[in-house]
Amino acid sequence: MTKKTRLILFLIFLILFILIGPVVVLYSQGYRFDFEKKSLTQTGGFFLKALPKQAEIYINDKLVKKTDFFFGSALVENLLPKRYKVTVKKEGYHPWEKELEIKEKKVTEAKNIILFPKNPVFNILTKNVEDFWVSPDEKKIILYEKNNEGWVLKLYDLEKNIKSHLIDEKDISQKSTADFLDLEWSKDSKEIYLNVGIGEQEKSFTLKLDKIPPQLIERGITPIPEDIITSQTFNGDIYSLDKFGYLLKNGEKITENPFPVKPEIKYELNIFPEYIFLKEIDTLYLFNPDLKSFEKFFEGINNLKISPDNKKMVYFSNSEIWVLFLRENISQPEKKAGQKVFIIRLSEKIRDVFLLNSDYLIFNSGNNLKIVEIDDRDRINIINLAEFENPEIFFNQTDKKLYLLSEGNLYSSEKLLP
Repeated sequence: MTKKTRLILFLIFLILFILIGPVVVLYSQGYRFDFEKKSLTQTGGFFLKALPKQAEIYINDKLVKKTDFFFGSALVENLLPKRYKVTVKKEGYHPWEKELEIKEKKVTEAKNIILFPKNPVFNILTKNVEDFWVSPDEKKIILYEKNNEGWVLKLYDLEKNIKSHLIDEKDISQKSTADFLDLEWSKDSKEIYLNVGIGEQEKSFTLKLDKIPPQLIERGITPIPEDIITSQTFNGDIYSLDKFGYLLKNGEKITENPFPVKPEIKYELNIFPEYIFLKEIDTLYLFNPDLKSFEKFFEGINNLKISPDNKKMVYFSNSEIWVLFLRENISQPEKKAGQKVFIIRLSEKIRDVFLLNSDYLIFNSGNNLKIVEIDDRDRINIINLAEFENPEIFFNQTDKKLYLLSEGNLYSSEKLLP
């Protein structure tokens, strides 16, 4: 090779290095040429985490990768800043789909994706059930049944999968009819409290389940102080509303402006960390600590429940479901404390709502069981899980199963959360 040839090759490689070097550096730093905008821009990515693991990820309907085997997560890199259709799929499960935006040098996260089975298995636990109550520790169920001799209470042990007899109507009264009124569990799940009507009298009983055999004791009904309309204990403190409309904490007033209490109206206090709610029939009021008074929060309410992490509260009417963020959520999608999110509106009556976890709700509307996510970026994912005739439902956080009563049959689902 001559000296001239070597010089020419050197100059060619030098020019190529000068031209290609910056391109390689920019490429390694995530820069790409956006042909739509005709400009050089820095890319972003998606970080997704889904259960069950090994789910397929599609970007704009193109399969790009699967979530990993160990954590169920995946990082999709080098995406130009714009909106993408993201789909997560796995055979036998309902897909998750959402349009999400990529921004320059940013990673858009969706870390709480759950794919639910398309045809979940429901097994009959027992038949001829009129009503049921799950214990606070979610390990036992009280069953209310009827036969030719009256009503019967039975205990279903979920851990042992055993049903046993507790008491029947004749144990309450041998001589006259004892009308079953209501039932309540003790907080420690060791007792149940019964209210029954015998003749024109209402009587209250305690059934001690930790005794063998269970011990039935009549108890006096503790009278509520004349000045107190309703009360609730929270973290050892007693909150109460008196007949003058003042909110009390351990007997001390914490409101300056009294709430306009109406006679013959039922009131209910709901206490959460940093939030105090007062329910008046179907209207919900929120205590404003700055003004030291109650303000109207929501009308037409059926019930409200708190999430397992105590950071969100779900409240619902006959047709709508909302979520209130009790604390700031710093992970995506970011939410401020006190921010309200509208979840869904339906034409059929919403009967009950439960939190599957802190990111998904399960509810029954008409005969349909539905699951809906809380992530309100783009379209909220909702699936039809199953259909039963007029179901009454309860989601058990302990075993992650749904229990439902339909046409006298008490069912349990397979585990709905991995």
